[in-house]
Amino acid sequence: MSENQENEPRGRARLPDGVLVRAVRLSDAEEITDLINLPGYRAGTLRPPYQRVEEVRKHMENPSPGALNLVVTQNGKIVGNGGLNRLSGRRQHVASIGMGVHDDFTGRGFGRILLGAMVDAADDWLDIKRLELTVYTDNDVAIGLYRKFGFEQEGLLRAFGYRAGQYVDAYTMARLRL
Repeated sequence: MSENQENEPRGRARLPDGVLVRAVRLSDAEEITDLINLPGYRAGTLRPPYQRVEEVRKHMENPSPGALNLVVTQNGKIVGNGGLNRLSGRRQHVASIGMGVHDDFTGRGFGRILLGAMVDAADDWLDIKRLELTVYTDNDVAIGLYRKFGFEQEGLLRAFGYRAGQYVDAYTMARLRL
């Protein structure tokens, strides 16, 4: 069995040659910092510009309990990353997710691959009943992807974030495993 086959999300299409989904490594800090500082990537997040490698590495060294942090690579280059953070207490059946794809690799299926891996982990390994996320209302591509995976819009968060000199709204979306 190839390394790609071992890391393919169950029930999803076979990964293309050279594509791998794997856990984040501390040695990825510099490449992830470069990724999250890209203007297109950053525009879909709450991250400020000019993140430092030291800040990213510190966050990677101290993940939230129960977190699953993944990257998708093509021929060894990180082209996307995502995280699933399980909540606790009476919401331990819930996880929040976030993800992004390299500006030069959008529209090539890497978001689908990454989201598929997180959904499969939530459903098949972590017994997560509810996955939730926020997404800017103008991010039609991401909203379309989330809908394909069964996420539904639950609410509107007005003036959710500040981006490029103005306040932007976001949707709350969730996917329930019945």
